[in-house]
Amino acid sequence: MVPIRKEGSPYIIAVAFVATLTSLISLIYPFTAVRIGALICWVAFIFCVNFFRDPDRETPVDVTNIISPADGTIIDIRKVTEEGYFKREVNRISIFMSVFNVHVNRAPIEGKIDYLHYSKGDFLAAYREEASSGNEQMSVGFSKPSENGRGEHRKLTVMIKLIAGYLARRIIVWKSLDEHVQQGERIGMIKFGSRVEVYLTEEWEVAVKKGEKVKAGETIVGKWVKRDA
Repeated sequence: MVPIRKEGSPYIIAVAFVATLTSLISLIYPFTAVRIGALICWVAFIFCVNFFRDPDRETPVDVTNIISPADGTIIDIRKVTEEGYFKREVNRISIFMSVFNVHVNRAPIEGKIDYLHYSKGDFLAAYREEASSGNEQMSVGFSKPSENGRGEHRKLTVMIKLIAGYLARRIIVWKSLDEHVQQGERIGMIKFGSRVEVYLTEEWEVAVKKGEKVKAGETIVGKWVKRDA
């Protein structure tokens, strides 16, 4: 049985109660409208259970890979200037999460969370480009010390941005600043439809294409290409 996130319990219990009550009423008053209402409530119950599912994933742990932080579809890949964490031009991979995707987000690399920044905003449809800068969002930066072939130390960095969508009204992050996470570890979720973006510096090569389906904790979206820099 697929585990269900505890954050979904209030929604699931509430919808189940209404669905049960409506079904009982339909037995007493067997009108078509009441029966349809009961059916709709049970469909909503199934939707809630499906939305808050949290399946285990087999992460291909590798310091030279960036793992997708979200389930969904790649809707855009472009160069942008990121002003908060990197403060320079980077590659941005945008992933659209529909209400049918698993919404638990995972760490793209193993390392320390060294940047957390929340911004209030609108709730535009998550697939729109304006959502990237205008919607409610939480940026999370990850860093990991590394060593190149000459024994010199450096820091690998990646940032993801969790963006609320038209239906999404709450971003949840379970991790704290300076906390260490493993690659593929659960770090948060966005309720009811959203967008997640991955920001990669020049050390990383984009490993996916627009239109490709990805899975959180499993799909490789970036590869380390400049190991001697």
